[in-house]
Amino acid sequence: MSEPDSVRGGSGAMFDNIAPRYDLMNRLISLGIDQSWRRRTVAALELPRCRRVLDLATGTGDLAIQVAETAREVEVVGLDPSERMLEVGREKVRAARLADRVELVQGDAEQLPFEDNAFDGVCMAFGIRNVPDRARALSGMRRVTRPEGRIAILELSEPRRGLLAPMARFHVHTVVPWLGSLLSGAREYRYLQKSIAAFPPAEEFGAMMESAGLDVLDIARLTFGVCHLYVATPGTRT
Repeated sequence: MSEPDSVRGGSGAMFDNIAPRYDLMNRLISLGIDQSWRRRTVAALELPRCRRVLDLATGTGDLAIQVAETAREVEVVGLDPSERMLEVGREKVRAARLADRVELVQGDAEQLPFEDNAFDGVCMAFGIRNVPDRARALSGMRRVTRPEGRIAILELSEPRRGLLAPMARFHVHTVVPWLGSLLSGAREYRYLQKSIAAFPPAEEFGAMMESAGLDVLDIARLTFGVCHLYVATPGTRT
C-alpha cells in the first residue's frame, strides 16, 4: 500500500512541513556551497540568449531569483508542488524587487501546464530525485524548451570514488539526518539522505536524459562528486 501524499517522501506536502527552515538547512547541509552550484547552473543556461526561463522544483525561489538577478531582461516562471515553499519564495521575490519578472506558481514537474516551446531555458536544482516519473519530467522539459534552448539540472549525489568519498558519504548518511532532527523534522531529512543515496550514478542519469530525447552536452562533477550539473539541449525533433 502506498503512503498518503501527506507523508510520502519528496511530496509537496512533505516540503510544506519544512518550508520555514528549508533555506537554513540548505546552507548548513551544503556548508554554503549550494550558492556556487546555483551560479554554475545559471551560467550553463547562457542567459544572454534567453528571454523566458522555467525553474522547476523552484522551492523558495533561490535559483529563480538568481536567474533574474543575473540577466535583467529575463522573465522567470518558478514551478513547485509545495504551496508553503512558494509562500516563502514570494516573500523573497518581493524583497528582491523582482515581482515584475519572477512568477512562482504551484504545479507538478510531471505535468507541465505550458505550451510547447514556451521557454528559452529550463533549470531545476535539487528536485529531479524527488520526481517519481523522471522520464516523464525530462520529456516535459524537452517539450516546453525551444529547439535552441538549454536545460540545466543540478542534483545531489553520493560520491562513489575518490579519497574524500568516505567523508562525503558520512556527511550524507550521518550529519544530514542529525542536522535535520535538530532544526526540522528527522523523518524529512532521513528521506533526504535516502533519496541522495538512491539517485542513479551520473552516467546512468545522463543516459536517461538521452533516452528522453535530450542531447546531453556536459555532466560536470562538482565538489568531489557530492553534486552534478547536467546540461542538455532539447535535441532534434521529428
